[in-house]
Amino acid sequence: MFQINSWLIYTLLALFLYGFWGFFSKLATNYVDPKSALIYEVLGALMVSLVLFGNNGFRVKVDNLGIFYAVLVGVSGTLATFLFFIAITQGASSIILPLTSLYPIVTILLSVFILKESLSLIQSIGILLALVAIVLCSMTD
Repeated sequence: MFQINSWLIYTLLALFLYGFWGFFSKLATNYVDPKSALIYEVLGALMVSLVLFGNNGFRVKVDNLGIFYAVLVGVSGTLATFLFFIAITQGASSIILPLTSLYPIVTILLSVFILKESLSLIQSIGILLALVAIVLCSMTD
């Protein structure tokens, strides 16, 4: 019998929410500038964070390296979102979203070269096809 792993459920929910994130980003930047949209996004993230972690049992874990990397997540994610907002005000979301959604290529390459993770032949072909997709999607008429 087919069994769905919990990670797959979370992955599919994240995929669905990222789809709304991109759609709402385009709508927001139709009405406000990218800097304002970023401020409002941060406020939304803070509201969700307070609700999710507002329970009595939550305690912040402290580890210097973990904190450092978590701050880098915030810095890189916020800068990426700001640049995404600028791009989406100037171009079509139907092109910009698929291109920016190929960001895992960067993660995969960093993981292979820095963390020494390995890729199978099929995975390598998939990455190559994603790179081809970047070229094809960025071509203008």
